Amino acid sequence: MKKNRKLILEDGSVYEGYGFGDDSERVLELVFNTSMVGYQEIISDPSYTDQAVVMTYPLIGNYGINEEDYESQTPTIGGLVVREYNDDPSNFRCSHTLNEVMIKYEIVGICGVDTRQITRKLRDKGSMKAMITDIEVNNDEALGILNMVELSHNAVSRVTSKSIWKADMVSPIPRPSLLAERKLHVVAIDCGMKQNILRSLLGKGLKVTVVPYDTDVETIEALKPDGIFISNGPGDPEDAVPVIEAIRELKGRYPIFGICLGHQILSLAYGARTYKLKFGHRGGNHPVKNLNTGKIEITSQNHSYAVDADSIASTSLEVTHINLLDNTIEGVCCTRDRAFGVQYHPESCPGPQDSDYLFGQFIDNMKRGCVNNA
Repeated sequence: MKKNRKLILEDGSVYEGYGFGDDSERVLELVFNTSMVGYQEIISDPSYTDQAVVMTYPLIGNYGINEEDYESQTPTIGGLVVREYNDDPSNFRCSHTLNEVMIKYEIVGICGVDTRQITRKLRDKGSMKAMITDIEVNNDEALGILNMVELSHNAVSRVTSKSIWKADMVSPIPRPSLLAERKLHVVAIDCGMKQNILRSLLGKGLKVTVVPYDTDVETIEALKPDGIFISNGPGDPEDAVPVIEAIRELKGRYPIFGICLGHQILSLAYGARTYKLKFGHRGGNHPVKNLNTGKIEITSQNHSYAVDADSIASTSLEVTHINLLDNTIEGVCCTRDRAFGVQYHPESCPGPQDSDYLFGQFIDNMKRGCVNNA
């Protein structure tokens, strides 16, 4: 089979391979993920909007795609770069091939390239823009286009819910006994929320109302929440201005829990700063230390930005978790306001349940309430 597609990086590197998925030309941010499994969750995670993901595990596609493991209804990832693509999956749950799903959602793909070399380049030089295009395209012309194109901003506005809705229909449905016992009500601000976060909240017996990221404070309070949840999502947290402003007003009045982007937004609302990491954290085996217990949690992560440790001192936040690979902040809290956030994804359970206690902590905070809203 003749090579028909190529990957061009903004530093001029060219990798020729074989196309799968959509056959359009795309300019995307190139990042890498070290997970051995979970490509369906990766392609459907809204946090990967407009990114092309290099999978370091060499074989992708071998168990196909099923109907239960999507993290969003409409995947918005830009592309997938893999060493070997398998278009003949073997899995009793499989309903479609990865190629079929990528064509449906216009996700470009390239295989047969040296993913180890690409990953090392990204690790050494940092995440960069890249183009996936036809092999016949002139390299110099493609590089000129690549350098001119600016990556999009405020992707949260594209992946957020378009209206307010009650989250009681996410599969799998919790036990009937939990449905009947639901008393605590969570308003979840959707910045690109993964379905498994909803499953986790519902599975704890909570009532959940999902609202768009730009929902105003008055509307949120009219829903009479016991607590506020801020979801994960794509891009720079500073672009999510409506959420930051809302949390500034809501903090201290309601218990708050943020995951990933939500953790960064919470930190910004308290006056901390964020910055972009060189190549981000994406994988299912990142060790995180809980500074309160001393325990190590094996975590799933997917983010480009982090909270600036030097900016925490001037806020009422304290650091609760750190990443043992690079000592970046993985968790913060304001005990007075019963507000906390973590950079990693406790709902993903790679440990397998090392971080499940965080949902229990949120529930305990809601039961106690906030002094300013008593």
